[in-house]
Amino acid sequence: MGLDYSYEIYLPPQNIGTALVAYSALAPPRDTPRPLELLLPGGERLDVPFTSRFKSDPVDRSEGGEFELDTTVMIGMDDHVRDFFDDGCHREYDEHGRLPLGYVYLSVDFASGLHPLYASMRFTAATTGMSLLFERSAAIRSLFTGLTAAVGGVCCLLDNETHVYELYSLNGEEITDSVPGSRFLDRNELAAAWS
Repeated sequence: MGLDYSYEIYLPPQNIGTALVAYSALAPPRDTPRPLELLLPGGERLDVPFTSRFKSDPVDRSEGGEFELDTTVMIGMDDHVRDFFDDGCHREYDEHGRLPLGYVYLSVDFASGLHPLYASMRFTAATTGMSLLFERSAAIRSLFTGLTAAVGGVCCLLDNETHVYELYSLNGEEITDSVPGSRFLDRNELAAAWS
């Protein structure tokens, strides 16, 4: 089995709709035959350009809980992204010099296991090569830390399956640290610092 690295964003649950709209704006134009309809708590309805378990059937999470999306996102260039796509195939860049990266599997949980007052969005790489790209690329890191900041997220971590998480954003500030590390002994201690 390969590597399954993921970026994890923690945010207030009422910000999930805003986060999904912001993330959808990063998708390639009309990547799915029809948008997927989501029903979120509070009656919020969204159409997103993704699938859920590779189907476009409506997803009702009006009572909260969890759901998964199969996503593709446009990413900017850096040396690691360039190397990842250097396979001899012709690629269509968008007007901003970005390429589509997919699948990125998104798991949304309205009540994260780390802190009962925060939701989580977990963006998991589909392949080992993409996992290594997640770990190495500043462009990918910037995409997820930027999303965290834009949607009122309190934390952005990279889970590289080593029991040491890379911490890139905390309470609105970009940082570079590890958990466990010099500031936090574990993820529970980290979650206690969220504001």
